[in-house]
Amino acid sequence: MSESNLKKVSFFDHECSGDEETNLLKNSINPTYSSLNGDSSGEFIIQNLYENSACYLEGMKKNDHEFLSNNYESLDYDKVYNMIDMNKEPKSANSIFVKNLSRWIVMFLVGICTGLIGVTIDFLVEIFSKIKYSLIAQSITECTSEGCLWKPLSLWISSNIGFSFLSVLVVVFLAPASRGSGIPTVKCYLNGVKIPKVIRIKTLISKVFGIATAVLGGLACGKEGPMIHSGAIIAAGISQGASTSLGFDLNIFKYYRSDTEKRDFVSGGAAAGVAAAFGAPVGGVLFSLEEGASFWNQSLTWRIFFGSMVSTFTLNIFLSLIKGNFGDLSNPGLINFGKFQDINYSLFELPIFILMGSLGGLIGALFNYLNIKLTKFRNRYVDNKLLNILECVLVASTSAVIGFLLSFFVNKDCQPIGRDLVSKYPVQLFCDDGQYNAMSGLFFQTPENSLRSLFHNPLGSFNPITLSTFGVAYFFLAVWTYGLAIPGGLFIPSLLAGAAWGRLIGVGMSYYFTSLHIDPGKYALIGAASTLAGLLRMTLSLTVILTEATGDISLGLPIMFSVLAAKLTGDLFNEGIFDMHISLSGIPLLDWDPPATTEKLNIQDVMSHPVVVFKERETVGHILQILKKTHHNGYPVVDDSQVTDSTHFGLLKGLILRHQLITLLKKKCFLNNDFLLKPKDFREYYPRYIDIKEIHIDDCYLNYELDLRPYMNLAPYSLTEDSNLPRVFRLFRGLGLRHLIIVDKRNNVVGIVTRVDLARYRAHVGLKNTVVSELKVTK
Repeated sequence: MSESNLKKVSFFDHECSGDEETNLLKNSINPTYSSLNGDSSGEFIIQNLYENSACYLEGMKKNDHEFLSNNYESLDYDKVYNMIDMNKEPKSANSIFVKNLSRWIVMFLVGICTGLIGVTIDFLVEIFSKIKYSLIAQSITECTSEGCLWKPLSLWISSNIGFSFLSVLVVVFLAPASRGSGIPTVKCYLNGVKIPKVIRIKTLISKVFGIATAVLGGLACGKEGPMIHSGAIIAAGISQGASTSLGFDLNIFKYYRSDTEKRDFVSGGAAAGVAAAFGAPVGGVLFSLEEGASFWNQSLTWRIFFGSMVSTFTLNIFLSLIKGNFGDLSNPGLINFGKFQDINYSLFELPIFILMGSLGGLIGALFNYLNIKLTKFRNRYVDNKLLNILECVLVASTSAVIGFLLSFFVNKDCQPIGRDLVSKYPVQLFCDDGQYNAMSGLFFQTPENSLRSLFHNPLGSFNPITLSTFGVAYFFLAVWTYGLAIPGGLFIPSLLAGAAWGRLIGVGMSYYFTSLHIDPGKYALIGAASTLAGLLRMTLSLTVILTEATGDISLGLPIMFSVLAAKLTGDLFNEGIFDMHISLSGIPLLDWDPPATTEKLNIQDVMSHPVVVFKERETVGHILQILKKTHHNGYPVVDDSQVTDSTHFGLLKGLILRHQLITLLKKKCFLNNDFLLKPKDFREYYPRYIDIKEIHIDDCYLNYELDLRPYMNLAPYSLTEDSNLPRVFRLFRGLGLRHLIIVDKRNNVVGIVTRVDLARYRAHVGLKNTVVSELKVTK
């Protein structure tokens, strides 16, 4: 792209003269306007606004490092308001009651199924990890004295490769949408972006099997993040009462077969996933609000909390049954931090916690920077199935080799057997009888158990070299692992790496402040929270999740301070890891607020133009031609009896959706326009609507007219062309729109705004200035 076509403006350094009137976007228009009463005030106001917008755009550069993909469709969160909907019989009190009761039943089922999914993953990991680590530990014990240490190393590498190979296999060949933690894709779905195959049953199967085998493969990933995606898939499936992938329809919950209803249930499923992962039902609700649900409904809060509690209780009951202590409700989540008992903190420690939070923000920013660089390299060079499999195998074998080398050659951190309160497979290695190697204790167990060791083992269980070496090694393994073609999460790796350096600070505090009772586990918790917040940039929900996971409300204050400090520090350098991956994928995600300092940007320079419109009565041939020629999902319906030109397309009458037109053609409604379809007829093919290529109409019908008036949205949202970008953004984002029609003072259509039109403007807020850039839109 030539430099002359690049646009960028810094609002602290740039100045514009008032006489610049050059149109700087290819789709911008510069018509002459007049006010409705015939005076010149309207013309003056509109022209002045347009000049300010042109001045704003002068010098704005296209962002060469980021892009937006035009391949993602939006979801229809706006309810269609048409004649057939108005003329249907009003619902009875019984039907309303049944529909509301069904919502609670669906959330109850979502909670139970999500909890059972968590139990399944935990059961698989516990059973096979016990076999794996016991065999490796036994082999090391036998070969330490016999000099055949290559045998346990080979066993370790082969087991890692075997499990990791299974994990990457199901992702690459069964469901590529199950790759990663799934939180970014769920967040985009709830934001209104339709991500292909993200809530399919095959994705759930791949997610469950893939995360269990990835953890067993020794990869630096956790099973907590994918639980959120799994809960969202379960909610989407149960709420529809059907599965297009499996080809069955139970003929229940048909009234929930719309994007709006499904969105609400997916929000509840994501919260149930958090509750099952951390045993934090309140944190699950707040996570769904903070990170997921872009369009929050107040009535959702209680139902989502209900589903989260059911999920936690279900997982708790079944885990107690598996562990032989039925009824012992001490396992509320997949990750159990254990009880932090008798842990106090002094007032002078709060500044230390805040500094630790800032350090966690720096570490998180470094992690995000390195991982994004690696992801860009991966997207460019690791671009086929074979290379994805080979990379995963390489990381799995490297993880085993690093754990082996650190256990044997870094240091001899020997501790008395029994000091580690968590590890089930202590390895003696070259330690004396009755002792075990502390470094091997961190590697020879699941990441969750290693985390509990760092939290609860007494002072002196790990020396500083062990903690620092393990923390650095696991940090870089996590950087390399996140983004592999496996369904792995980030929660546990970041918590584990943060707990290592946090406990190291606690050890240092106990050395310098010998008169105080310093518990290093407390500092390990703050380090874990700070690192996780530095990566994700979550605040409220993360504080509540970690507080619930610890079971000690008194730790909420230091956790909150450290999380806030981590976010503020990390934001000075880059965004959260999930947001960065979303941007890298080119997904048109809309933030909570419009880009800063864009008040001068007029909607004329943002809207799409020219606009494809339909008349209230159109011929079948013309409709077919437009649908095959364009891929738009919404078309304004206009009255073109007035004079139209290249900038005005007729008086706005309504809006018709693509799938509505295809349904009308499929059912041949043009043969009798007096026979009206019912709203349920348009839900028949949801969510996989028929493609226009599947519609075959004989030539003899092409001149028949189809009356669109009964089916079009009679009151589509619209704004006048003198609006600016922030006003349009807030209306579009707040109402969850897919289309926003731009009209002139006489209600003539002059343009249309879609998600991509708004998402392509990004603000980068720095310490010295704020820079707004326009992203390139790709096909």
